[in-house]
Amino acid sequence: MFDRYEGGELAVLVHVFFSQEKDIDDLQEFESLVTSAGVKPVQIITGSRRAPHSKYYVGEGKAEEIAEAVKASGADVVLFNHALSPAQERNLERLCECRVVDRTGVILDIFAQRARTHEGKLQVELAQLRHLSTRLVRGWTHLERQKGGIGLRGPGETQLETDRRLLRGKISQILMRLGKVERQREQGRQARSKADIPTLSLVGYTNAGKSSLFNRITCADVYAADQLFATLDPTLRRIQVDDVGTVVLADTVGFIRHLPHDLVAAFKATLQETREATLLLHVIDAADSRFEENIHAVENVLEEIDAHEIPTLYVMNKIDLLEDFTPRIDRNEDNLPVRVWVSAQTGEGIPLLYQALTERLSGEIAHVELRLPPEEAGRLRSRFYQLQAIEREWIEKDGKVGLITRMPMVDWHRLCKQEPTLLDYVV
Repeated sequence: MFDRYEGGELAVLVHVFFSQEKDIDDLQEFESLVTSAGVKPVQIITGSRRAPHSKYYVGEGKAEEIAEAVKASGADVVLFNHALSPAQERNLERLCECRVVDRTGVILDIFAQRARTHEGKLQVELAQLRHLSTRLVRGWTHLERQKGGIGLRGPGETQLETDRRLLRGKISQILMRLGKVERQREQGRQARSKADIPTLSLVGYTNAGKSSLFNRITCADVYAADQLFATLDPTLRRIQVDDVGTVVLADTVGFIRHLPHDLVAAFKATLQETREATLLLHVIDAADSRFEENIHAVENVLEEIDAHEIPTLYVMNKIDLLEDFTPRIDRNEDNLPVRVWVSAQTGEGIPLLYQALTERLSGEIAHVELRLPPEEAGRLRSRFYQLQAIEREWIEKDGKVGLITRMPMVDWHRLCKQEPTLLDYVV
């Protein structure tokens, strides 16, 4: 089906500046992307234009320069830090006589390498097929021919039409399977909602340290590395927060500037954890000089998936890379924590993060004094111990057990529903 040049390990990188101020950081980020994909850059070619060229994206002279660089360096692939049209990809491939991949293709390749779970692999395959479907037209010249030869001539569909039909069928199959996964996730979310269990969702720019923070808080062993898109598959763990009780923490895929729309659509089931969260923990690399732009890029994606109105706590990570910086909590005019400065690597500031979570999630606290009759005391005391809610207890002269309890109001109301007689013992 594919009449394309094979990809390889050595690459020529191409970046075009469209403004007078040359944004070197964008190019450096693309180099990190390429390295994360396991490809070795052998040469970087830059240029400046007011607008993309219709045939090659770059000018004809620059396209010739790229082709010469490919031959001189022995590169196997040309990687563009821009979105190319199918026709531009094909024209460049003819000229350079090697594979040409745009930014979206590079990100898709990284996602394909990192997907571990069945759901993650399905999501990546869906994004790849959607990307591929736009490259059938004018992508492969032989696909326009009708099947010919003895016994095959006639009004049958062209090869291009056949491939389109096969792609549509495959995409439909994957959507059905992802729909099943989404329904299963929805059941889990509904169960947590009925149990009044708050959900925290870690969001942030790729390589901001979300998985390292997740591992630090949950003592989990989620894969974390100093590379872009180390995490693709969502991981959920339960943690205990003072005055709140059990909380579910979700680690999610990182965002990036110019994240392809196909990927946002494909990872809808994963991002649903973000949309349904009680509180978003927006993890930010405080040592990155562009962290404000990264925040803006993440907020754009959150708006795209309708998660921008969920309450957010900013977690300024990697303070160990800043000089003479101590952990702290920044508060708003209502004295509510809005920003916590921590280091997931060293553990500095993690107690402050827990304190901020308590303040943001606990709401009202129920202080209740009870006198439990002897026949009920053992069972009810065990319920309070499970909630870690007993502050003091004693035995009265008449044999009743006295308790002073402290717990989130949500837990108290839930316990009263489960134990209707409890209110009779409140002092």
